[in-house]
Amino acid sequence: MEPLKKALHKLLFPGKAVVLLSVLLSAFLLAYTFSSDTQHASPVAYIAYLVSAYSLTVVCTNGFLLFRKGAGFARQNVWVNRYITDVPFRVHISLYLSLAINILYAVIKFISGVHYRSLWLVSIAVYYGLLALMRFLLLWRESPQSIEKNRRSALRRYRFCGIILLLMNQALAVIVLLIVQQNRRYEYPGTLIYLMAAYAFYSIIIATKNFIKYRKHHSPILAAAKAINLAAALVSILSLETAMLARFGSPKDAAFQQQMVAATGGFICVVILGMAVSMIVRSSKEIKNSRSSYTV
Repeated sequence: MEPLKKALHKLLFPGKAVVLLSVLLSAFLLAYTFSSDTQHASPVAYIAYLVSAYSLTVVCTNGFLLFRKGAGFARQNVWVNRYITDVPFRVHISLYLSLAINILYAVIKFISGVHYRSLWLVSIAVYYGLLALMRFLLLWRESPQSIEKNRRSALRRYRFCGIILLLMNQALAVIVLLIVQQNRRYEYPGTLIYLMAAYAFYSIIIATKNFIKYRKHHSPILAAAKAINLAAALVSILSLETAMLARFGSPKDAAFQQQMVAATGGFICVVILGMAVSMIVRSSKEIKNSRSSYTV
């Protein structure tokens, strides 16, 4: 069994020279195969596919090993190591990064809405502007150390974010209702739709990652940040859906498209409503309990 393990390890980790040679050889064989008249029927094609499959495998395995070595080297840096090990500091940096991306996206939306005279783009820009405001309120006069220490202040900010989300959700519900009733489609010109798609996928990935990574932490600031990320991701999905239907949808399927937007918009509004109410109720209850215990 041991010789088999050694042989497999040697096969997957043959060394830098062999990995580089396999990449060059597979590139040459694939280029020859696709440019050849015989195409996929020749023996060279089968050899090219086998070599390219092996090349891809060793590149992935060695790339993972290289990544682990690079991560270990990076952790020797004080700031990188603090970002990895210090949760409040990581949350603080993530909030600043999300705030910057949120502001940039809102500005692009607003400028595009004014330029193309689109009320939909301006409305979404205002929505993301308010999300950016909430992120700013979470960061205002807060240091990475105070995120976990001053819980009552964090609970107040958490509740305030829930109130803003609740008010914003009413406006979002009105926008969705108008879209469905008037059966309007908001097509995004040029390459703006690809920017929207990139931001939508970014928002979904960030919201999912934060939910999984920080699910065991009970910080109000962290919980508010997760709620804001989720709201941004949900609205970006709705925005992307309207854009995709406008760009690629058929006029014959207008009724189905209307039902799709209504279902997605309704679901998003219900989720954000439940999230906002939960934030307000939970924070108010804990603030009240803390006052009672302080009085006693």
